Amino acid sequence: MSKKERLVAAIENGTVIDHIPSEKTYEVANILNLQNLDTVVTIGYNYLSKKIGRKGIIKVENKFFSDEEISRLSVVAPNVVLNIIKNYEVVEKKKVETPDELHGIVKCNNPKCVTNNEPMKTVFTVIDKNKGIIRCHYCDKEQNMNHVELL
Repeated sequence: MSKKERLVAAIENGTVIDHIPSEKTYEVANILNLQNLDTVVTIGYNYLSKKIGRKGIIKVENKFFSDEEISRLSVVAPNVVLNIIKNYEVVEKKKVETPDELHGIVKCNNPKCVTNNEPMKTVFTVIDKNKGIIRCHYCDKEQNMNHVELL
C-alpha cells in the first residue's frame, strides 16, 4: 500500500496527531480550536491500536502547532505523538509530554485563589506526571489534571 492509499487520506504538509486515547479525540480537537481553522481537518476515531487498544487520529493540513498549543494538548492527552509532515513524508516525530510548569492553561479550582479574583495568569507546577497531579503556584492547592477546567 503506498503512502497515498491509507485508510485516512495522506496530507502533503501539516501535522498528524496520533495515539490519542479514543475518548479524548474530540477534547483534543476542541482544545486546539480545530473547528475554527480554514484548512482541512480529518478526525478518525476508534482505530485499533496495539499500544492503547483504541485510538483517535487527527490530521491537520498546513498547520504546525506552537509550544503553547502543545502544552495545552499535554493536559488533555499526554503521550500523544505529533508527526510533522512535509511533502507527504514524516520529517519529525514529537512525543507530547507534560511540561514541568503550566502557564495560563488550567484554572485553579480554589475559589479563594488570587488567580480567580485578580486578572493574572495561573501557574501550576506538575508534581506527578504519571498520576497527573499539579499544584497551584499561588495557593498550593493540588488538582488532578483529569478533573481541571481549561482556560
